[in-house]
Amino acid sequence: MNIDWNKDNGLLPVIVQDANSGAVLMLGYMNREALAATQASGRVTFWSRSKDRLWTKGESSGHFLLVKQIAADCDGDTLLILADPMGPTCHTGTPTCWGATAPQSAAQSAAFLGRLEQVIAERIATRPPGSYTAKLLAQGTRRIAQKVGEEGLELALAAVAQSDGEIIGEAADLFYHTLLLLKVKGLSLSQVAAELEARHAEHHAGSA
Repeated sequence: MNIDWNKDNGLLPVIVQDANSGAVLMLGYMNREALAATQASGRVTFWSRSKDRLWTKGESSGHFLLVKQIAADCDGDTLLILADPMGPTCHTGTPTCWGATAPQSAAQSAAFLGRLEQVIAERIATRPPGSYTAKLLAQGTRRIAQKVGEEGLELALAAVAQSDGEIIGEAADLFYHTLLLLKVKGLSLSQVAAELEARHAEHHAGSA
């Protein structure tokens, strides 16, 4: 990274973003020492202007920010850190410093499907007792496929005669069971997205 430490007395703003959801978690400041501590420990460490010392996020609460990637902007005077939050980021207990319902882009909302896919993969690997996913897995692929068909029908019926909230609920059920079926078959959400992207590109090429 090419970093310009000469600006703002060697103190650079740092944006921390959730590596999984893309949500912006907080803003802090780093000097050379804070960046070195962050890189050495793997935990986001700032220079606290109020405490006048190095401050590792989560040192009191245990809600550390585990570093996944660090990048400098084009001018080398702002840092972006992708991190895995080990609990609420804000001291008030909310997931981000902008509250529990921080503004999200459509891409950030869609990114949750990737996180859900990871959770399903963990359930397949561990089969925890009492897990609904584990119960379906025990019943076999045929039963999971049957559930996808049932949820698809329920979504179609909801679209005709039920409220928007019920439609969303049924759509969520269908998405979940579809993701489970894909993982059981050794397939992934990214493959489905690639297929849709290819179809989109083909359509636009044909209409050019």
